Amino acid sequence: MRRPNTMSQVTAINQAESAAVSAAANPVASHLQSVVVVIPALNEERSLPLVLGDLPDVGQVIVIDNGSTDRTADVARAGGAVVVSESQRGYGAACLRGLATIEQQINDGRAAPEIVVFLDADYSDHPDLLPRLVAPIFMGQADFVLGSRLLGEREKGAMPPQSVYGNRLACFLMRLLFSARYTDLGPFRAIDYGKLCDLKMADENFGWTIEMQIKAIFAHLRYLEIPVPYRNRVGTSKISGTVSGTIKAGSKILYTVARYGLRRGSM
Repeated sequence: MRRPNTMSQVTAINQAESAAVSAAANPVASHLQSVVVVIPALNEERSLPLVLGDLPDVGQVIVIDNGSTDRTADVARAGGAVVVSESQRGYGAACLRGLATIEQQINDGRAAPEIVVFLDADYSDHPDLLPRLVAPIFMGQADFVLGSRLLGEREKGAMPPQSVYGNRLACFLMRLLFSARYTDLGPFRAIDYGKLCDLKMADENFGWTIEMQIKAIFAHLRYLEIPVPYRNRVGTSKISGTVSGTIKAGSKILYTVARYGLRRGSM
C-alpha cells in the first residue's frame, strides 16, 4: 500500500489566517455545550483552579487524577469538574481513562460530544483560547486542530531547548516518513469525537500526542494548526523538568515515529 498522500488535505494556517479563525470563534459559543474537555493531572492543586477558572462554559470538564498525592482531586471538584482516577501512571493512560469515562456516560444515556479537547493541567496553555481551537471543526473546515506553541509566542523558559529541538526533530521525521506538515506536538488540541474514536488510541505514556497525529495522517483527517501562546507552567514539569523525564519522553516519541514508519505500508 502506498504511503498516504496528505499534501492536499493538510492545512497549516499562518498568522493572518489564525486571526480569521479567532474572529470566527464567537459564533460557535452557542455550540460549546457539545464540547468535553479532558485534563490529565498529577499533583496540580496549585494550577488547576487557574485552568478551570479560565475555561469557557463547555458541556463538561473531566479531570483524570493520575495518582496525585496532593489535593488535585478536591480542587478539581470544587472547580466544577468531573473527577475520575487512573492509578496507572502515564499521560496516555490518563487520557484513555478520560475517553473511557465519556464512553460510559454515553452508554448511560448522555449525549455524545461533538468535540473533545485535550488540555494540560499546568496552566502553561491558555484555556480561554479553546473557542479558537474548536471553531474550525464546528465550521466544517477541519476534523483535528492542534495548538502550535512553535508558531505562537512563548515566554522565555516556557519550552526548554530540549523540548523545542525534540519537537522539531519529531515533526521533521513525520514529514519525511508521512508527508505530514506539523510544527509541534502540543498537548492543547481539539478533535471531532467520532473521528477520535476511529483512531483507536492506545499509547499509555509519552507517545500519546504523536500517536494521535500519525494516526490522523493515516485516517486522512483534515487537520490544521493554529498558533497558541505558551507560558511558564505553575510548578515543575514532570517531563522536561528532569533529565530522566526528558530522555524517557524523547525516546518514546522517536520509538513511536519509527514504529509507525515501519508499518506505514500496511496501513
